[in-house]
Amino acid sequence: MKRPSWNELQAVKTIAEQRSFRRAAEVLGLKRSSLSHTIKSLEATLGVRLFHRTTRSVALTEAGEMLIARLTPLLAEMDELLNDVTASGHQPYGTLRISASDAAIRLLLEKVLPTFIQQKPGIEIDLVAQGQLVDIVALGFDAGIRLIEDVPKDMVAILLSGPLRFVTVAAPDYLAERPKIQHPQDMMQHTCLRQRLPGGKRYHWEYQQHGQQLALDVPGSLTLDSSALMVEAAVAGLGIAYVPELYAQPWLANQQLVTLLDDWAIASQGIALYFPQNRHMPVALRLFVDAVKAAPRA
Repeated sequence: MKRPSWNELQAVKTIAEQRSFRRAAEVLGLKRSSLSHTIKSLEATLGVRLFHRTTRSVALTEAGEMLIARLTPLLAEMDELLNDVTASGHQPYGTLRISASDAAIRLLLEKVLPTFIQQKPGIEIDLVAQGQLVDIVALGFDAGIRLIEDVPKDMVAILLSGPLRFVTVAAPDYLAERPKIQHPQDMMQHTCLRQRLPGGKRYHWEYQQHGQQLALDVPGSLTLDSSALMVEAAVAGLGIAYVPELYAQPWLANQQLVTLLDDWAIASQGIALYFPQNRHMPVALRLFVDAVKAAPRA
């Protein structure tokens, strides 16, 4: 049997990641028709179908799943090997795939990436904004960025930010003709913007003061699964939101939002970059970790 080429294997991996021939072709810099021909030729060589194709979606077949499960770490090891061999005398290169919340990506754009991209132009950063916590190893990511409390215990974590406060915010116009809020329980008489967690449960708003802790299932007619969207809804006057302060800062600065119950606020330890331990670290990831460590925490 003819041995598949490096380009063919990279094409399979990219389509599996993007779940779209069109997007994969854009990533690879190919015409969609050329990419489709490459995959058909590879499937003919292997004698199996690797993808289920419809006009709207692409999914791996059982054989495709088996191939990707074994192929992804092999390609990663090859990239690491080539990078290690050439790094001493050349500009480091490679691609880092990172799963992150949109708040974490905002931090990277502000604190890390401007300098890193300038100093390491050969390294490509592929950031995937995901609200849910995913298995970064199974999905082929090099690293993830989440609240440090959410980082799996078997991962190495590097803090990217200082403590991150959770704030209760609302638009001044919303508050103007409604009862004052002096205690978390007062929100049970207000319209709140509720949040759905990735697992399907509704998030309970958490408060703490002088050892007293509360977790409220607040009332409201609108439920969202994104802190960024909750802030936008609060700015529009649709209700009160409870979000990490990072999301609300621009609107707090221009007074489109105000904070409530500041003396009840709780804080996370911060946002962290994390990656698997007991595994050879690619040069690109090692350099990125160094950049995160050097970034300001405030």
